[in-house]
Amino acid sequence: MGAIYRREMGAFFTSGVAYVFLAVFYVFSGYYFYNEVIQSGYTDTSPLFSNMFRIVLFLIPILTMRLLSEEKKNRTDQGLLTAPIGLWEIVVGKYLAAMTIFVIAESIIFVYSIILGILGDVVWATLLGNYFAMLLLAAAFIAVGIFISALTENQMTAAVFSMAVLFFVYLSDSFTERISSQWLYDIVVQLSFYSRYIEFTQGIFNLTSVLFYLSTAFLFNFFTVRILEKRRWS
Repeated sequence: MGAIYRREMGAFFTSGVAYVFLAVFYVFSGYYFYNEVIQSGYTDTSPLFSNMFRIVLFLIPILTMRLLSEEKKNRTDQGLLTAPIGLWEIVVGKYLAAMTIFVIAESIIFVYSIILGILGDVVWATLLGNYFAMLLLAAAFIAVGIFISALTENQMTAAVFSMAVLFFVYLSDSFTERISSQWLYDIVVQLSFYSRYIEFTQGIFNLTSVLFYLSTAFLFNFFTVRILEKRRWS
């Protein structure tokens, strides 16, 4: 797994994907930090994280689009699948590499906290809660992105399809008002990524939501392993 992780980390930077991802993340987070936090005169970072949800929807597919689709396109997937390494090690190695890039990007919040510390008192419990919430969100979304990347050999197709799926997840809350069936309404509410995320930005720690994000990440990584297993024996 370590070899896969190092390989993917190197590929992120040599391909330029990491630089694009980090630059766009920093630009938008800086914009929201200035307009939603500094301009408000408060040190509450919740508005910053609330707005970054939508940016992450479009950025994570860029981060994950090449992880498995490129292997298939370049015909290097068969060599990887027949190597003396477990399929879980392949998937988790790639997954952790993508998570590392995201952690590097999100850690800009600690630079913002220094600025806020100069201007006033930082509410660390809220800030760390928001930071943790976005990590959980990324953990789930990256797993979804890798799963979709495993379905195609075209990186752009993987990116667009991932964006569409994640955007649909974001919009699912708006469908609840039109659902007349109570059981269907309850299912949509329970599967809402956005409402669970917003709970964290409002300072509400919900263990069920933590388990929801972690379970989603595990489930889609499991699906990815099953796809690779099928491809290995085909």
